[in-house]
Amino acid sequence: MKRILGIGNALVDVLVNLPNDSLLNEFNLPKGSMQHVDEATANCLWEKIQPLGTQVVAGGSAANTIAGIAQLGLPCTFIGKTGNDDLGHRFAADQTTHGIRSLLLKSTTATGRCTVSITPDAERTMATYLGAAIELTPKDLNEQMFEGYDYFHIEGYLVQNHDLVRCAVALAKSKQQIISLDLASYNVVEENLEFLRDILHNYVDIVFANEAEAEAFTGKQPREALDELAKYCSIAVVKIGKHGSFVKSGDKCYTIQPYPTKAIDATGAGDLYAAGFLYAHASGLPLDKCGDIGSFVSDKVVGVIGPKLSETAWESIRKHVNKLRVEN
Repeated sequence: MKRILGIGNALVDVLVNLPNDSLLNEFNLPKGSMQHVDEATANCLWEKIQPLGTQVVAGGSAANTIAGIAQLGLPCTFIGKTGNDDLGHRFAADQTTHGIRSLLLKSTTATGRCTVSITPDAERTMATYLGAAIELTPKDLNEQMFEGYDYFHIEGYLVQNHDLVRCAVALAKSKQQIISLDLASYNVVEENLEFLRDILHNYVDIVFANEAEAEAFTGKQPREALDELAKYCSIAVVKIGKHGSFVKSGDKCYTIQPYPTKAIDATGAGDLYAAGFLYAHASGLPLDKCGDIGSFVSDKVVGVIGPKLSETAWESIRKHVNKLRVEN
């Protein structure tokens, strides 16, 4: 059984349904983006959204992916940093609930949180106060943390700390792990383009991007962007929302069909796609089946608010996976 290690910003998501775009405009938050905000802005947002009703869940891109893989049955570990506070305890408890081995470092700074604003078009816009998460540094990592794993998954949101990313992927590479990277957000790609190109070329085996991220990286539309991304690493995945996804490795390219679901919230869709794909890849399934499982899981999560699925939904996913195993 393959073992998966992930690293990312340990955040708690504060989910809110907005009736329109006015709050996004007030705080200058481009729809569909992820923007970093300071603590004062995060607190102001918190006050503004309280009357609308909120849902608080453990989040963070890589943490969501690792939780999904754990739900599918593979041993997983997550590296992150939280504050020694209520939100940090919530995050740790959620990881335990999902069967994840946590390597959570502690800080005196508050646990990071991400305000996820969901508009009526099911788009999610994120305002992230990183808090303790940003204090994770190369000095926090060591070879022992990376021992015994087959895959290493990293989120693009970590690229605000180039030294940390370089240290992490170098340690994973030294252990001959398969390294996957989710490009995270189009504005993150735009701001760190040359750095990401270097990391993809020298370390990454599997890259995940949605169409906006793929265009930010390549300047091209999804299908052509896929070809460009596939020049950097062994497997490239470009997700095109309700239209499915593309997967390419070498000369082989697959068009992955979506599973029709009424979308109400895109939060966690990309993270859970990566979870399904990586689980299938680690289980030895061919790339078209990896994409299919990623699509099936992500389409389940867009039908609910937030990145968490019920046990009933996970049972449905496991049945789908078993069906594909038999067919394979």
